[in-house]
Amino acid sequence: MPQHVTAGLDGSAESAAAAEWAAREALLREVSLRLVLVADPPDPPRRGPDEGDAVDDVLAGTARALQGRHPGLEVRTQRLSGRPPAVLAREAATSELVVLGSRGLGSVRGFLLGSVAMATIIGTDRPVVLVRPGHEPRTQAYAEERAYAEGPPSAEPHAKGGPRPARSGAVAGTAGPVVVGVDVHDACEPVLDFAFAEAALRGGRLRAVHSWSLPPFGRDALALDMALQEMRPDVVRQLRNVLAPWRQKYPSVDVVELTPVGGVSEQLLHAADGAALVVVGRRIRTGRVGAHVGPVTHAVIHHCGAPVAVVAHA
Repeated sequence: MPQHVTAGLDGSAESAAAAEWAAREALLREVSLRLVLVADPPDPPRRGPDEGDAVDDVLAGTARALQGRHPGLEVRTQRLSGRPPAVLAREAATSELVVLGSRGLGSVRGFLLGSVAMATIIGTDRPVVLVRPGHEPRTQAYAEERAYAEGPPSAEPHAKGGPRPARSGAVAGTAGPVVVGVDVHDACEPVLDFAFAEAALRGGRLRAVHSWSLPPFGRDALALDMALQEMRPDVVRQLRNVLAPWRQKYPSVDVVELTPVGGVSEQLLHAADGAALVVVGRRIRTGRVGAHVGPVTHAVIHHCGAPVAVVAHA
């Protein structure tokens, strides 16, 4: 089993944020951090005499900074050459997960994070996390988490003693809720397992979001309200049934089940406010259509300010 987290660097603020997030994740998992910088050589190669030194400076400087902030962290660095998506996808195969900046053109030639990140996602079956600079998760009380739910609470209260208080993650800056999108008709085990495991690592909470739509009733508000009251209990029950095995597997995770009416992407982005991590899935495709991410994952990647983990599933 892989024993390290990999972060891709390019000298940009986005990749620096990704490296910091990856360092905290490595500490949570109690594994080492591997910093990788992939230089995409031109054809024919015409690298200047100082560019190799600049690459090494990015790697060494980032490693020193991370070890200064996280003294117990083991950091290794490696400079690689090739097409960044292909190289990073290859490196992902031996990593627990790969962490990349979500966008930005770095100072080292050829590493356009936006396109590289997307190509890496569809080129590997390992989880890929995309990080933007400046995001800080918020730790909220149990009652405040309920404000995200519409209607009566859909999660069962904790037995004996009521709700457990909010807890802090073992590593500074990692506490906060994890958000996962759930399709009750096509529950994806790798996605749910990753989301619950991440929530357990952080000692925080999980927001499980399943959005749904009402039948069209024109402008009849009364009919819409009646349909909402009749249909919501069934939706709540389906989500609870899907999550039941994962609640048993991860009893330390406090789950808030959200069943809002509306577009899937919009509701996930709403629930992601203040989250430590948002988890979405990507179906592995082997047919003629080719590999790609679905519309919901694509929207969350491009519009979510929180770190986004893309988990491949069959």
